[in-house]
Amino acid sequence: MIKKYFKSFLGITTLILAFGCSEEDPIIEYVIVKETVTVTETETVTVTEDPFANSTLEGNITKDTTLDASKIWLLKGRVAVVDGVTLTIPAGTIIKASSGTGADAATLIIARGAKIIAEGTIEAPIIMTSVSDNIEVGGTYPSSGPALSVDTRGLWGGLLILGKAPCSFKSDVSELQIEGIPTSDINGLYGGSVADDNSGSIQYLSIRHGGAEIGEGNEINGLTLGGVGSGTTINQIEVVGNVDDGIEFFGGTVNATNLLVWGQGDDAIDIDQAYAGTIDGALIVLTAASDHGFEIDGPEGSAPGRFTLKNATVIGATDNCSAEGVDGEMADFRKGATGDVLNILFKNFAGGKDVELDASADAATYTSGTLTFANIDILHPLDDDGILCSDVETVNKIFDDRSDESSFETDANTFAEVVTEQQDGNGLPDESIFSWTFYKR
Repeated sequence: MIKKYFKSFLGITTLILAFGCSEEDPIIEYVIVKETVTVTETETVTVTEDPFANSTLEGNITKDTTLDASKIWLLKGRVAVVDGVTLTIPAGTIIKASSGTGADAATLIIARGAKIIAEGTIEAPIIMTSVSDNIEVGGTYPSSGPALSVDTRGLWGGLLILGKAPCSFKSDVSELQIEGIPTSDINGLYGGSVADDNSGSIQYLSIRHGGAEIGEGNEINGLTLGGVGSGTTINQIEVVGNVDDGIEFFGGTVNATNLLVWGQGDDAIDIDQAYAGTIDGALIVLTAASDHGFEIDGPEGSAPGRFTLKNATVIGATDNCSAEGVDGEMADFRKGATGDVLNILFKNFAGGKDVELDASADAATYTSGTLTFANIDILHPLDDDGILCSDVETVNKIFDDRSDESSFETDANTFAEVVTEQQDGNGLPDESIFSWTFYKR
């Protein structure tokens, strides 16, 4: 009897033939090897590593979060730090915002009840910019130099900090949706009754190339402060090349020190809705694209509010006695503005640029003493030969009450003068405090 046994293992087939059943019968094994040849095709695949794989901010931030300064972070779309949550951004951190307009514009919102702790230093400021910026970790640039200039604007949205401090709203409503954020997003609400509300601390922070359009004629400011309370710290802030305003205060009571705005497309510092804090120390540098150095509005409702603006230098955009842009005014006070303006230097403004009381309401606040001016100097530009420009105007022409309903123009000689050099006590005392900024690079 012949028995056949088949066994396969690792591609080898063995055939065993057994003759007989006794132990004396010989056993003959026939081994048949089947060779299998596998042909492998090799192709080169390039895999691009996502530099933001572990450093992207997107959607709502719902738990306390601290960023890692050794990474560059991507701000993707509209990002909100929600009520009760703190976002901590260490010194030296760089955040680059994705491109986009409308609802896709990258924006960082610190909602009411949330906090941001972004405390840079002179040596290691915090930078918020665009993904198109080639700045690297450590705040350095490759040998080719900066990829973006002050004239590059609108590549992303901006930073919005919202709080619970009092504001003066139309119809005396208690809260409002901040401009630039859709009403469907409740993180855009601001206003309340907590004068000392605390939204955190931002210091040595540079915000660059923002102001993306979210709707026709509706752009986001570089830094928006809506109903921010006096418990918040704002010190050493730079805004560079924003499409809309550099920094805008919508009501609130927060104090701000040492602000630098360079090359904005609209107003450098804008005050609305009865802002009632103090701005102490500012350097404003206009370019051909800029509108006003200051644009200051009064209350919109019955709630009063009175600001203080002091120790600021505003530099106009003038080349060889001619204005570089079509706007570029010094300051405009509108809608019954109320506050105190003192120790201000306006320099390098071409003839025809002025400080205006816009309408009857502003003439009224000036007359009543709720809008005051003191120690204002005008340092006119020189031509290419170092000679004072010939179209220098007198003080009463520079200070203009458009309604002609107050003594503002006549009084200007008592609180302002045209000077040939900066006087002690007028303007920003020392521009070197901004040595850390992009402007001073």
